Amino acid sequence: MSEPTFSHLNESGQAHMVNVGGKDITSRRAVARCNVQMSPATSAAIASSSLPKGDVIATARIAGIQAAKKTSDLIPLCHPLMLSAVTVNISVGEGVVSIEAVVETTGQTGVEMEALTACSVAALTIYDMCKSADKSMVIGELTLWEKSGGRQGLYRREDQQNQ
Repeated sequence: MSEPTFSHLNESGQAHMVNVGGKDITSRRAVARCNVQMSPATSAAIASSSLPKGDVIATARIAGIQAAKKTSDLIPLCHPLMLSAVTVNISVGEGVVSIEAVVETTGQTGVEMEALTACSVAALTIYDMCKSADKSMVIGELTLWEKSGGRQGLYRREDQQNQ
């Protein structure tokens, strides 16, 4: 197995922003997912919109979309991107809220970080809105499930086949 190459390090080992100017402009898409584990009573309150702070799902969806658009402000070496689309899907199960973010653009660099950031901030928003009811919530399983476009082409997480 060969050593990994870290494109954000220059020949001196210093962090730098990668020059994407020579890359082809292609359609890029990324899908990320995460979960917020909680008590069944909390997930039921989210589903029924009965928490005092309001509609948790709608607020988390908007927060995720805003986060995707602001990723380069949060992650130091990310390029600012003109996003074509951001979709944040949120589903409530018994004791869990599942979040999926799909981000698309046409450009010279991918949108994996934007999808992961959207999921993260949507999950943090759920935590914030529900913490008075359930301080034991756990945010986890933040994962890139799929990405397409660019030189490396299609990537799909292997265990996605079982979903």
